[in-house]
Amino acid sequence: MSTVLEKPEQRVLLHGVSWETYTRLCADCDESPGAHFTFDRGTLEIMVLSFEHESLSRLLAALFEIIAEERDIDFENAGSTTFQREDLGRGFEADTAYYIQNAERVRGKKQLVLGEDPPPDLIIEVDVSSSSLAKLPLFSAVGAAEVWRYEGGALSIWLLSEADPVQSTVSRVIPGLSAQDIQRWFEAGQGARRNDWAKKVRKWVRDSFASAR
Repeated sequence: MSTVLEKPEQRVLLHGVSWETYTRLCADCDESPGAHFTFDRGTLEIMVLSFEHESLSRLLAALFEIIAEERDIDFENAGSTTFQREDLGRGFEADTAYYIQNAERVRGKKQLVLGEDPPPDLIIEVDVSSSSLAKLPLFSAVGAAEVWRYEGGALSIWLLSEADPVQSTVSRVIPGLSAQDIQRWFEAGQGARRNDWAKKVRKWVRDSFASAR
């Protein structure tokens, strides 16, 4: 097993990790949140969450929820639920995961099991520093549909399928919403008073998508 320590996001990359070791680490840390585990067929990335990372990921999640609510789009927030597929040798904890098309199928459940329950429809992922583990193919492998990714100051939308992930200028989960608009409002919210920002976002949605309601 080899180890690589990466800064400044405090990432540890482990190779040659068994599924049993990965799940045991997840269980041991379940009572002490503050790190994300991403596992891909023997490679494990452990990321210690920073204030910057958490602040940005929660802001992007808040933006999604405001827009979805104003568009009357139903959703269930799965937060940083640990999603695992032992048969695929893959597991992850998204910054935030949402069920939209499949919201009714998971509503009220206390536990989600991939393979029995549907994968999330939307994953929000913020990378303050570049990850050494390619996450888009992993998300795609477990059946997630769309990713909003913020990395290096840029917001991108990725549509996932059995083929390679495809970058898109518009979202599928919120029709008509562009990556450009997401980035504009996401950046506007950084450092802004949250209530003032939220009011402006709501007004923009109402003015821009009135005919879509």
